[in-house]
Amino acid sequence: MAKDESFDVVSEFDQQEIVNAVDQTKRDIQTRFDLKDSGSIIELEEGKNIIITTKDDLKLRNIIDILQSKMAKRSLSLKILDPQKVENALGGNVRQVIKLKKGISQELAKKIATDVKNLKLKTQAAIQGEQLRISGKNRDDLQEVIKFLREKQEEYNVALQFTNYR
Repeated sequence: MAKDESFDVVSEFDQQEIVNAVDQTKRDIQTRFDLKDSGSIIELEEGKNIIITTKDDLKLRNIIDILQSKMAKRSLSLKILDPQKVENALGGNVRQVIKLKKGISQELAKKIATDVKNLKLKTQAAIQGEQLRISGKNRDDLQEVIKFLREKQEEYNVALQFTNYR
């Protein structure tokens, strides 16, 4: 009997790359003429949130643009960013918390599992916490599932990676 092949569908990011992107953004804020003396601050809080504090909405948008470009250069998906509502801070400043999304929610995992089942390939999807394991006897079927999930990634609105392919 043939051995089952499998891979995991996860939504993760490299923590060190996030740290590097935030550090590069800090350096850009200190050197850019329009942000240099604005008192703008960007910080990474416990690896789960990025907090930006600055004078006004225009500077906030500029800082977010810088952060997104630094993340893109480091091959980090912008889908991991979950910006919260802009709030007022002390001294007339504005603050925005950007949560970092990691893992696949139960609802999304169920939707992905259903979509994989509807492909009518000889594969099974098992939800394992914040990831899915897709298994099947034929590697070609697994490749089809990966191709399908890459195409549907926009609809799921989450950054998907495929690991432990064996």
